Amino acid sequence: MGMMKPRVMAAFVAAAFMVVVGSFGADAQRRGSSIDDWLGFDQSDDSWEQPMRDRAFQREWETQPERGFPTLAKENIATTKTAIKQYAEIVARGGWPQLPPIELRTGMSHPAVVQLRTRLQVTGDLQAYGGYPEVFDSYVEQAVKRAQERHGIPPTGFLDQTTIEALNVPASARLRQLRTNLARLQSLVPGTPAGKYVIVNIPAAQIEAVNNNQVISRHAGVVGKPDRPSPLLNSAIEEINFNKEWVVPPTVLKYDLVPKGRGGQDVLAKYKIDAYATHEDYQKGKKLDASQIDWSSDAPLRYFYVQAPGDENPLGFAKINFASPQGVYMHDTPGQSVFQRSFRADSSGCIRVQNIHQLVAWLLEDNGWSVQQVLRMKQSGERLFVRLKKRVPLYWTYITAWSTPDGTVQFRRDIYRKDGVEAIASAY
Repeated sequence: MGMMKPRVMAAFVAAAFMVVVGSFGADAQRRGSSIDDWLGFDQSDDSWEQPMRDRAFQREWETQPERGFPTLAKENIATTKTAIKQYAEIVARGGWPQLPPIELRTGMSHPAVVQLRTRLQVTGDLQAYGGYPEVFDSYVEQAVKRAQERHGIPPTGFLDQTTIEALNVPASARLRQLRTNLARLQSLVPGTPAGKYVIVNIPAAQIEAVNNNQVISRHAGVVGKPDRPSPLLNSAIEEINFNKEWVVPPTVLKYDLVPKGRGGQDVLAKYKIDAYATHEDYQKGKKLDASQIDWSSDAPLRYFYVQAPGDENPLGFAKINFASPQGVYMHDTPGQSVFQRSFRADSSGCIRVQNIHQLVAWLLEDNGWSVQQVLRMKQSGERLFVRLKKRVPLYWTYITAWSTPDGTVQFRRDIYRKDGVEAIASAY
């Protein structure tokens, strides 16, 4: 057989790939898995391992976010105004095309790639031209990566369903988000100090440690569920608790602990929690006999529940304290795998912090602490409360759309539906 021409070869490979994918599609659906999940199984051919590398990259990207520009940088106000003008022009021209629910990756050929190219060109993610319109080439892959980064999605270059849903949010909805968030920025930015502060951007599920308008470190976070939202607040961090006991908060008590107790579970033994009739009894060490608690009554809702420090304590080894009407706080967690998720609205209102030892060491640097000292507290399990010599301003904010000084227009999920665009910008 003679050698195929490059164009014919590309079409042949793409067609063969589509046949293989199609032959396993029904089986993947029966198992409740996506095609991408099926492709993640270990195969001898390196090309089949690409989705596995994507997931490994996603985990690294989620848990080690790049520092980038501060969300509350004063420069973001002007650049967000520019973005509003750009998106108003896009809306006036009719917006952008809706993408079909077809997952695509490099090397594939499909008519849907034509629509994808158009969509990416409208927002400037795809600027290089050439190649065959229906082929998902390296130019398209790089453009998809740029679009994914702008939407807070791991930039794998693979057009998955999450990316499709994010790109399918109408231009009119994105314009409204930009206008809504400009007002938020204008109310928050003037109040931020020139020196140190910490910001939690709830929709991004990220924490920034900022000093002199530079991001010192950025951390993946876990924020409140839509039905248990993290509150907006303006406070100041004043104390670090190392290896503190966990006091069961009201939401967890009402919606988790007591319902499980009423369901017949020995919840106190299972979660190694002690119950006290009152806070005063807790201070005196007067525990309730778990066998005598009537979970069917309302009495358990009034009790005081505490879990001792340890490997299973939900606070982990460090808790960051600040004044809050809602009694929320920031803390470590023994469940580190949650930080590897792209969608991390999974708490009861408090904020879990990835790599909290770095943030705590930065907060305590005026106290003379180092990262090594903080890690020793984790290893020793020693109980210690340390007050900061200088309180650090703290902001829990809700910013879903903004533009940074490099002209990148950022969007994040409207997880609490505060932007007035209904579910369209929160479903992905």
